[in-house]
Amino acid sequence: MLRGLTTVSFWADDVAAAQRWYTELLGTPPYFARPNPEHPVYIEFRLGDYQHELGIIDRRFAPKGATTSPGGAIVYWHVDDVQSTIDQLLSMGAQIYEPITQRG
Repeated sequence: MLRGLTTVSFWADDVAAAQRWYTELLGTPPYFARPNPEHPVYIEFRLGDYQHELGIIDRRFAPKGATTSPGGAIVYWHVDDVQSTIDQLLSMGAQIYEPITQRG
């Protein structure tokens, strides 16, 4: 039966630019790139305690009708400090989709 997630993938218009951005954010380059790191159309990073995979795929391979705006799967990231992580992401050009919401 289901044993857990292996890879979460995001579409990118420019995989090389996404590679640079995520390498800076994660502090490590992708461990896998196709066809090669200089001209990638697909890259994967391993991250976190369980080495989960984050994949970035060239948008031209997206299924017909795939959205280009935020939507689809909701992914929650485990971080040590929410505010400092948000501050870092904002300094790197990210935008707030929803404000921090206290739950529970």
